[in-house]
Amino acid sequence: MADILHRIAVKTEDINLVYNALATLDGLRGWWTEDTSGDPGKVEGIIAFRFAAGGFDMRVKQLNTSLVQWEVIAGEPQWIGSTINWQLKQADGYIVVLFKHEGWKEATEFMHHCSTKWAIFLMSLKDLIEKGNGAPNPHDVKIDEIN
Repeated sequence: MADILHRIAVKTEDINLVYNALATLDGLRGWWTEDTSGDPGKVEGIIAFRFAAGGFDMRVKQLNTSLVQWEVIAGEPQWIGSTINWQLKQADGYIVVLFKHEGWKEATEFMHHCSTKWAIFLMSLKDLIEKGNGAPNPHDVKIDEIN
Protein backbone atom coordinates (compact mmCIF):
# COMPACT_ATOMS: atom_id res chain seq x y z
CA MET A 1 0.00 0.00 0.00
CA ALA A 2 1.06 3.58 -0.64
CA ASP A 3 0.01 6.85 0.99
CA ILE A 4 0.02 10.56 0.17
CA LEU A 5 1.19 12.67 3.11
CA HIS A 6 1.21 16.46 3.44
CA ARG A 7 1.53 19.00 6.26
CA ILE A 8 0.44 22.62 6.33
CA ALA A 9 0.26 25.19 9.11
CA VAL A 10 -2.66 27.61 8.99
CA LYS A 11 -2.14 30.93 10.79
CA THR A 12 -5.05 30.92 13.20
CA GLU A 13 -5.54 29.85 16.79
CA ASP A 14 -9.17 28.90 16.10
CA ILE A 15 -9.25 25.19 15.31
CA ASN A 16 -12.98 25.52 14.54
CA LEU A 17 -12.23 27.63 11.45
CA VAL A 18 -10.22 24.77 9.95
CA TYR A 19 -12.63 22.11 11.18
CA ASN A 20 -15.59 23.97 9.61
CA ALA A 21 -13.73 24.15 6.28
CA LEU A 22 -13.66 20.32 6.38
CA ALA A 23 -17.05 19.59 7.93
CA THR A 24 -19.48 21.98 6.20
CA LEU A 25 -20.64 22.32 2.60
CA ASP A 26 -19.74 26.02 2.50
CA GLY A 27 -16.28 25.25 3.85
CA LEU A 28 -15.59 22.44 1.37
CA ARG A 29 -16.94 24.51 -1.52
CA GLY A 30 -14.58 27.32 -0.49
CA TRP A 31 -11.33 25.41 -1.03
CA TRP A 32 -11.81 22.05 -2.84
CA THR A 33 -14.64 22.06 -5.38
CA GLU A 34 -17.63 24.34 -5.72
CA ASP A 35 -19.68 21.32 -6.84
CA THR A 36 -19.96 19.66 -3.43
CA SER A 37 -23.16 18.24 -1.96
CA GLY A 38 -24.25 15.88 0.77
CA ASP A 39 -23.86 15.74 4.53
CA PRO A 40 -20.26 16.36 5.67
CA GLY A 41 -21.35 17.26 9.21
CA LYS A 42 -22.30 13.83 10.54
CA VAL A 43 -20.64 10.46 10.90
CA GLU A 44 -21.82 8.10 8.12
CA GLY A 45 -22.92 11.12 6.06
CA ILE A 46 -22.14 10.93 2.34
CA ILE A 47 -20.38 13.78 0.54
CA ALA A 48 -20.30 14.07 -3.28
CA PHE A 49 -17.37 15.99 -4.78
CA ARG A 50 -17.62 16.72 -8.52
CA PHE A 51 -15.05 18.01 -11.02
CA ALA A 52 -15.11 18.39 -14.81
CA ALA A 53 -13.33 15.04 -15.19
CA GLY A 54 -15.57 13.16 -12.75
CA GLY A 55 -15.82 12.96 -9.00
CA PHE A 56 -15.81 11.05 -5.77
CA ASP A 57 -18.27 10.05 -3.08
CA MET A 58 -16.97 9.86 0.47
CA ARG A 59 -18.46 8.46 3.66
CA VAL A 60 -17.64 10.39 6.83
CA LYS A 61 -16.00 7.92 9.23
CA GLN A 62 -14.76 10.21 12.03
CA LEU A 63 -15.67 13.77 12.80
CA ASN A 64 -14.29 15.91 15.60
CA THR A 65 -12.05 18.95 15.92
CA SER A 66 -8.89 16.84 16.07
CA LEU A 67 -9.66 14.32 13.30
CA VAL A 68 -11.86 14.28 10.22
CA GLN A 69 -11.79 11.02 8.25
CA TRP A 70 -13.51 10.05 5.02
CA GLU A 71 -13.66 6.72 3.18
CA VAL A 72 -13.88 6.82 -0.62
CA ILE A 73 -16.90 4.75 -1.67
CA ALA A 74 -17.34 5.76 -5.34
CA GLY A 75 -15.35 7.38 -8.12
CA GLU A 76 -11.88 6.77 -9.52
CA PRO A 77 -11.14 3.04 -9.06
CA GLN A 78 -7.69 3.74 -7.57
CA TRP A 79 -9.36 5.82 -4.82
CA ILE A 80 -12.16 3.42 -3.85
CA GLY A 81 -11.51 1.94 -0.42
CA SER A 82 -8.84 4.49 0.45
CA THR A 83 -9.23 6.89 3.37
CA ILE A 84 -8.59 10.59 3.68
CA ASN A 85 -7.55 11.83 7.11
CA TRP A 86 -7.26 15.38 8.39
CA GLN A 87 -5.54 15.51 11.78
CA LEU A 88 -5.76 18.98 13.34
CA LYS A 89 -3.65 20.27 16.22
CA GLN A 90 -2.77 23.64 17.72
CA ALA A 91 0.84 24.80 17.76
CA ASP A 92 2.20 28.30 18.50
CA GLY A 93 -0.52 30.41 16.88
CA TYR A 94 -1.20 27.93 14.06
CA ILE A 95 -3.44 25.00 13.36
CA VAL A 96 -1.29 22.24 11.89
CA VAL A 97 -3.05 20.01 9.38
CA LEU A 98 -1.54 16.56 8.92
CA PHE A 99 -3.13 15.20 5.76
CA LYS A 100 -3.10 11.54 4.74
CA HIS A 101 -4.66 9.90 1.70
CA GLU A 102 -4.06 6.32 2.76
CA GLY A 103 -4.58 2.95 1.20
CA TRP A 104 -3.52 3.32 -2.44
CA LYS A 105 -2.93 -0.18 -3.80
CA GLU A 106 0.23 0.99 -5.59
CA ALA A 107 2.18 4.18 -6.32
CA THR A 108 1.00 4.84 -9.87
CA GLU A 109 1.57 7.90 -12.04
CA PHE A 110 -2.00 8.93 -11.20
CA MET A 111 -1.05 8.88 -7.52
CA HIS A 112 1.77 11.32 -8.27
CA HIS A 113 -0.75 13.59 -10.03
CA CYS A 114 -3.15 13.39 -7.09
CA SER A 115 -0.37 14.18 -4.61
CA THR A 116 0.37 17.40 -6.51
CA LYS A 117 -3.33 18.31 -6.69
CA TRP A 118 -3.80 17.62 -2.97
CA ALA A 119 -0.92 20.01 -2.26
CA ILE A 120 -2.58 22.68 -4.43
CA PHE A 121 -5.90 22.24 -2.65
CA LEU A 122 -4.27 22.24 0.79
CA MET A 123 -2.79 25.63 -0.08
CA SER A 124 -6.31 26.65 -1.15
CA LEU A 125 -7.57 25.59 2.29
CA LYS A 126 -4.82 27.67 3.91
CA ASP A 127 -5.74 30.69 1.77
CA LEU A 128 -9.42 30.30 2.61
CA ILE A 129 -8.70 30.54 6.34
CA GLU A 130 -5.90 33.11 6.23
CA LYS A 131 -7.07 35.38 3.39
CA GLY A 132 -10.79 34.68 3.17
CA ASN A 133 -10.66 33.16 -0.34
CA GLY A 134 -9.58 29.75 -1.52
CA ALA A 135 -9.12 28.56 -5.10
CA PRO A 136 -11.53 25.62 -5.41
CA ASN A 137 -12.25 23.81 -8.63
CA PRO A 138 -12.90 25.22 -11.23
CA HIS A 139 -10.67 28.15 -10.16
CA ASP A 140 -7.72 26.04 -8.97
CA VAL A 141 -4.24 25.87 -10.44
CA LYS A 142 -4.30 23.35 -13.30
CA ILE A 143 -1.48 20.94 -14.01
CA ASP A 144 -0.99 19.14 -17.29
CA GLU A 145 -1.64 15.43 -17.27
CA ILE A 146 0.79 13.16 -19.05
CA ASN A 147 -1.00 10.68 -21.26
